[in-house]
Amino acid sequence: MAKKVVTMGEIMLRLSTPGYQRFTQAESFDVVYGGGEANVAVSLANYGFDAHFVSKLPENPIGQSAINHLRRFGVNTDYIAKGGERVGIYYLETGASMRPSKVVYDRANSSIAEASSKDFDFDAIFKDAAWFHFSGITPALSETAAVLTEEALKAAKRNNVTVSVDLNYRKKLWTPERAKEVMSNLMQYVDVCIGNEEDAEKVLGFKPGETDVTKGELQLEGYKDIFKQMKEQFGFKYVVTTLRESYSASDNGWSALIYNGEEFYHSKKYDVRIVDRVGGGDSFAGGLIYGLLAKDDFKQALEFAVGASALKHTINGDFNLVTVDEVETLIQGDASGRVQR
Repeated sequence: MAKKVVTMGEIMLRLSTPGYQRFTQAESFDVVYGGGEANVAVSLANYGFDAHFVSKLPENPIGQSAINHLRRFGVNTDYIAKGGERVGIYYLETGASMRPSKVVYDRANSSIAEASSKDFDFDAIFKDAAWFHFSGITPALSETAAVLTEEALKAAKRNNVTVSVDLNYRKKLWTPERAKEVMSNLMQYVDVCIGNEEDAEKVLGFKPGETDVTKGELQLEGYKDIFKQMKEQFGFKYVVTTLRESYSASDNGWSALIYNGEEFYHSKKYDVRIVDRVGGGDSFAGGLIYGLLAKDDFKQALEFAVGASALKHTINGDFNLVTVDEVETLIQGDASGRVQR
């Protein structure tokens, strides 16, 4: 029987400029749907798990389109509540070379931002579940969303469900001060903490050593120092970060680091030519959850997560549409990109 995994958050309508056009050039937008925890659910469904996405969407054709998009890729939508006024929107301008990508949000007062625990039976949702994943984006949506997130976490723990978080700081949604206040409280429910150097600093107040990602440099000792502090303060089972070396908007180095309280492990690094980096971190989280549930040890889990997310950078849209076999082929050494016949 496939393991039941649950994610909760916002799925948005994504409107992207065609190709590499700027907003000021575009006369049309490409439509896809996506959002942090929805992207993780799609990854886990692709890997054969019984993936459930919890959210709230309006009863209109756009809300239904978002649901249909999830169902298309095998995600169970039974726990999506209906109601509220709107689906959140974000606009994406894809960068290239030295020009960064840009995102403009139009998500205020979306259905999930105004949802409450009355919309969900969390004990039923977490019955027989193996894992629950959320991100720092969800409690940042509104005061009520922060309360809702903690209610979900309490129910997950009542049902002995392993919990992971992707810290995912979004400066357009809240301040570092508010993020620390809310997220530090939620960490008491978390087993696996995922976050990059900005997330660790802005959300939890931890800063690594002399690391400057804008220069494409990594100082692993700085991460090791904050990982130890984070584990000591919050008691995480694993602390994990992706390591993005940003040579340009088109080319990145991509690897990850994990700490289990006794040992640090740095994964293989991939040099990635980027098609679409949106959802890269979510694809990593999905790969890590799969790996920790299906693999023999945490090092194998990390290698799977890094391989899966490296592949995501080559796929347009928010979702990582790869299979376990495709990831395994890559991490076992075939990164040639040759045609598979």
